[in-house]
Amino acid sequence: MRHPQLLVNDHPGGYRWLRLDRPERRNALDPGLMAAVRDALAAEPGTLAVLGSTDPQVFSAGADLSISDAERAVVSDLVYDCCQTIVTRPGPVIAVITGAAVGGGAQLAAAADFRIAGPGARLRWIGPPGLDLAVGAWVLPDLVGRGAALDLVLTGRWVEAAEALALGLVHQVTDNPESAAGQFAADLAVRGTGAGVKPVMAAGGLLDRLRAEREVNRAAWARVTGVGQRLPGLQLVPGLERLPRLEPGRLAGAPAGSARRGLVRGRSERRHDPGAGCRVGRRRAGKGRGHRGR
Repeated sequence: MRHPQLLVNDHPGGYRWLRLDRPERRNALDPGLMAAVRDALAAEPGTLAVLGSTDPQVFSAGADLSISDAERAVVSDLVYDCCQTIVTRPGPVIAVITGAAVGGGAQLAAAADFRIAGPGARLRWIGPPGLDLAVGAWVLPDLVGRGAALDLVLTGRWVEAAEALALGLVHQVTDNPESAAGQFAADLAVRGTGAGVKPVMAAGGLLDRLRAEREVNRAAWARVTGVGQRLPGLQLVPGLERLPRLEPGRLAGAPAGSARRGLVRGRSERRHDPGAGCRVGRRRAGKGRGHRGR
């Protein structure tokens, strides 16, 4: 079933456009939209796909801060579903970045096989403050090298279009990235996408790092909501068993269904106040246009 906030169009040039269409929320991701993107990419895995936005000012501002922490934990997990689909599907995925890509939005862009940006593109790998999430650590070393990846992940700073091109985060910066992406997609469709190429490139450490980051972030969300424990299980990646409060077959955090409490202004209270943004520890994330992270 098509999602009303994801526009899917087949182009006669032999590729498919997927456009995030939630401009009133800066293409913020909720569980329904995130699942729709994953399912659209998985439906015809051999078809070349171009992923973009109907709003030239933004690719995606990350997880929607108007939803509950529990729903944001689900969004986080669905982002990894989608990234794994992008990496493993034989048909290439081209991301068109004309504006901001933050948190989960930056993850989707980085997972794509090619990134074509406009002059106003800017990317930021960051999660909500206080949760200590890993965001982009699985993929950025392959794109920019370990040192630059650590810089981007640990600082969560903005990367503007010119720097993204210099680092190798994007393949092209052009005034008309949608047109450039369409031409590139049509050329690839004519040449053939080489169905065996991407599985070879995905072999080895990339998917292991994706699974490792997913487990770390499930554990972080579980400590806040308990939701991570109820998500479908993953095989623990060797080495993660040494992380605090994380063990095979059972993620850290509260028992499923329990209410997690945290300290806010020095007293114990519920960690989520619907409609009032996300409280984590002593810091409070804003709402509205200020989406941050997944």
